[in-house]
Amino acid sequence: MGVAVVTFPGSNCDYDCYKALREVVGVEASFVWHRERSLGDARAVVLPGGFSYGDHLRAGAIARFSPVMEAVIEFAAAGGPVLGICNGFQILCEAGVLPGALVRNDSRQFRGETVRVRVETSDSLFTRDYEPGRILRLPIAHGEGGYVADEATLDRLEAEGRVAFRYVDARGRTTPEANPNGSARGIAGILNEARNVLGLMPHPERAVEAVLGSTDGLPLFTSLARALEANGRGAPAARLRRGDGAGEAVEAVVR
Repeated sequence: MGVAVVTFPGSNCDYDCYKALREVVGVEASFVWHRERSLGDARAVVLPGGFSYGDHLRAGAIARFSPVMEAVIEFAAAGGPVLGICNGFQILCEAGVLPGALVRNDSRQFRGETVRVRVETSDSLFTRDYEPGRILRLPIAHGEGGYVADEATLDRLEAEGRVAFRYVDARGRTTPEANPNGSARGIAGILNEARNVLGLMPHPERAVEAVLGSTDGLPLFTSLARALEANGRGAPAARLRRGDGAGEAVEAVVR
């Protein structure tokens, strides 16, 4: 199967992710419906953006209990690569796969625009093709994108280099004006402890071709593709922790 793109009722970026993976990067990808209880032979998983279950109760709160999520949680715990974009990030936090939560934008308005984010680490299979410090232009489209966590969690994310992306201005500064949703410390994306799960609010799949106005999201998908290729088609997903091609087994702790 290659990469499983999970579709929930209300997903609207599943095809964008599918196209970015299959047509732009050339990675095998298939859709998996939320009612499925198995990911089959998937070697990576993408939870796309959208409004799963209409964002009732809270963004991602119902999707977290979809039948497929038990398989996703087990897959992540075994070290399998999992990417959550926008609503996918919200779902991963609701499921406890990633720490913290996404809350209503501080403006109390839906924000749909292009923002700048800075790459904070290349030490993951999702960001290996980026240079740390590179400033990207990526689209956002969310009403509940403010990342929050207690200070101890935020300090741990910073100390462990698990902040993957941060909102910045054109000069690379973290300012209130550059932060579109009030996220703590300008955080736009984070990794889990094992670095095999990434959640981010911006949409890299909408910035993979020049015709879309930016290709700044493309390295995220080429990073994943290179990691999968380096480990070979027969390699179990649990061995795909980092993008260094080593294929070393890991004991993934998902928090």
